[in-house]
Amino acid sequence: MATRVGAPAQEPVETESEVRLEGVTRRFGDVVALRDVSVSVARDEVVAVVGPSGSGKSTLLELVCGLQAPDAGRVAASRAVLMPQRDLLLPWLDALDNAALPLRLAGGRRPAARERAHALLGELGLGGFEHARTWELSGGMRQRVAVARTLLAGAPVLALDEPFGALDAITRADAQDWLAGVLAREPRTVLLVTHDVEEAALLADRVVVLSPRPGRVVCDLPVGLPRGDRARSPSDPAVVAVRARAMEALRGAMGPAA
Repeated sequence: MATRVGAPAQEPVETESEVRLEGVTRRFGDVVALRDVSVSVARDEVVAVVGPSGSGKSTLLELVCGLQAPDAGRVAASRAVLMPQRDLLLPWLDALDNAALPLRLAGGRRPAARERAHALLGELGLGGFEHARTWELSGGMRQRVAVARTLLAGAPVLALDEPFGALDAITRADAQDWLAGVLAREPRTVLLVTHDVEEAALLADRVVVLSPRPGRVVCDLPVGLPRGDRARSPSDPAVVAVRARAMEALRGAMGPAA
């Protein structure tokens, strides 16, 4: 989990959008990671960002969280918290204290922080594992603890960077299901970066496709299905259609050799 402590100041959001990027370009020396990117995310909307490796997806999240500043363009966002690809759990803490860490860092008393974390871990199916150490948890369990910690940070915007990228296919499907349920019960504005186009269509309201570096928006696809307590089915016609259109956009952006 990363927050904006000590990061460049951001502009406040001036519209109903929780996140707005307008003509954003980000360079690292001679390398242009993002070029003229414009994306907006409404309150409680889930937007997935897909694209090939090196297309600037993680950079986009760090811009939203204020961990980087654009070289051109404008970023306006409500307070955001980043969940990076690795869970970054602290091995000297148990699952409960790892999840409660943001509350403790904000000055909360340990008993109250642990009580809130205990309730959320139970909702995430980790009842009975609250006192397990990190090495006693499976990969899926560790990710659930990391999601609980991210939620308890209390930020209105969640920036999730490949949260299930290290999981096997079965565990990943389960994780998608419980994340959909969590967001249904506790709505947040979410930017979700993933390499998995199907995952994007299963979890998001919209799917934004980035081109190869320098990343630029090549299409913005509405999924057109309500989000409920359970993840959508991969066989839903809307999911199939969005996946096909996103893959077509990716192939087109990568050129004939792709």
